Amino acid sequence: MSRPGNPYDNAKAESFMKTLKTEEVDGQRFKDIQDARRSIAVFIETIYNTERLHSALGYCPPLEFETNFALALNSK
Repeated sequence: MSRPGNPYDNAKAESFMKTLKTEEVDGQRFKDIQDARRSIAVFIETIYNTERLHSALGYCPPLEFETNFALALNSK
């Protein structure tokens, strides 16, 4: 998170929270806090990490980016 005088440290966290709110949480009703946690966890694991493209990662999903990075390290 950001510290005083440096407002850009938390840009990635803010971007993630905006995505989570707009794509998963807004307009949705949850039975209870456990239902909300489950729904958010499923979104993160199945959509955000494996399908959603991220501009900071060259328009790859995080899982694909990490796999490619690991393969590049192992090929050296």
